[in-house]
Amino acid sequence: MHVVWLYAGLLTLLFVGLSMRTLRLRRRLGIVIGDAGDERMLRAMRVHSNFAEYVPLSLLLLYFVEASGAAPWFVHALGLCTLVGRVLHAVGVSRVRERFAFRVVGMALTFTPMIASALRLLHVYWSTAAG
Repeated sequence: MHVVWLYAGLLTLLFVGLSMRTLRLRRRLGIVIGDAGDERMLRAMRVHSNFAEYVPLSLLLLYFVEASGAAPWFVHALGLCTLVGRVLHAVGVSRVRERFAFRVVGMALTFTPMIASALRLLHVYWSTAAG
């Protein structure tokens, strides 16, 4: 079973949801391109963009960690942290009266699995290169 498939599917659905939310807001506000100086539009765009900036690398790292033979529970922990982190970040940043704690925790839950994945991959590399 490939654990990464679960998180790739869930994160894709979340991305599509964020995309649709941004498109609906554009339609409602009559904004074709950019944010037109509307903070709600700017925040929706940044939530969507931030997701697009971090999730592809996160999924790639998750795939490599799984392919390196990591225990399924470890891959699930990394994937769940990423998923929850992206949801919390979206909740925090989406509001004009921002919930900064959600943003901070969301980014921490995004960076932690990325760092853990990088360390795991470096450890596997150095272990196999040395022996």
